[in-house]
Amino acid sequence: MELEQAVAQHYAHGSLEQAILSALAAAGKDANRLTPKDLAPVDEFHIGGRQATIAFAEQFEPRPGMRLLDVGCGIGGAARYFASEHGCRVAGVELSAEYVEVANALAARVGLGERVSCRQGSALALPYEPGSFDGAYMFHVGMNIEDKARLFREVRRVLTPSGVFGIYDVMRLAAGDLHYPLPWTSGAEGSFVADAASYRRMLVAEGFEVLKERNRRDFALETFAQMRARGAAPAPLGLHIVMGASAGQKVKNMSTDIASGLIAPTELICQVAK
Repeated sequence: MELEQAVAQHYAHGSLEQAILSALAAAGKDANRLTPKDLAPVDEFHIGGRQATIAFAEQFEPRPGMRLLDVGCGIGGAARYFASEHGCRVAGVELSAEYVEVANALAARVGLGERVSCRQGSALALPYEPGSFDGAYMFHVGMNIEDKARLFREVRRVLTPSGVFGIYDVMRLAAGDLHYPLPWTSGAEGSFVADAASYRRMLVAEGFEVLKERNRRDFALETFAQMRARGAAPAPLGLHIVMGASAGQKVKNMSTDIASGLIAPTELICQVAK
C-alpha cells in the first residue's frame, strides 16, 4: 500500500484536465468537438505513443465487442483507441484518482463514455469478478510493480478461459544502473524493471502461454531521433503536460539507457493456457 501511494504521488499533477484543455485550445482544437485522435499526443503515455499502440494492436488482434481490461490505464488513451478503432468495450483500473477523473472526462468529451469506463484501484487486487474480460493489456505499468507474479495472477483471475493478455513494458536487457529521473519514477526505490525472461517465467507460472515476444528497442530509438529532429520547443499538446517540469530530463535519461543497451520497450502477447 505504501509503495502504491508513492507511485500515485509520482504521477500526481493537481490540475491535469485543465492543463490539457488549455493545451488543446493553444493547439487550435475545440474542446467540445474532440475526437480520440485529437488527444493522442497527450494521452498515450508510453514510448512511441499512438504509433506504438497501433503496432501493439496488430499483435494483440482485438475484435469488435471484446471486453477488455486496461491495467494501469493512465488517462485512458489506449482504452479510447481500442474502443473507437476496434469496437471494444474497455474498463480501466488506475491508482491515481486524478488520472481516473481525467480519463472518464475525456472519454465523455469524445463520445466514448458508454464504451470506456475507468475506476481507481490496484492491479494487485483488481476490483472485478472472475471471468469478466475477454482480454487485458498493460502499457508501461510493470516497471512500477514489484510483485509481478501477483499482478499476473490477478489478471488471469479476471479473464475468461480463452482470454488474451498483452504487455508493452520497459524491460531490462543488461545489468547496470539506470539514470534517474525516468518517466515512471524519480529514483531507484520506485523502479522494478525486470527482464523478459522473468516476465515469461512468471506468466507461465500463473497460467499463461506466451505466444509472441518483440523487442522494440529500434523503434524506440527511432522515436527519440524524430523527437530530437523536431527541435527543443515542445508542441502545446504533448506528454510534457503529464510528466511535468522534469519531462525533458526523464525522456533524455530513458533514451540514454535504451541506447546503451540497458533497457528496451518489449511486447509480450499471451493467452490463458489450455
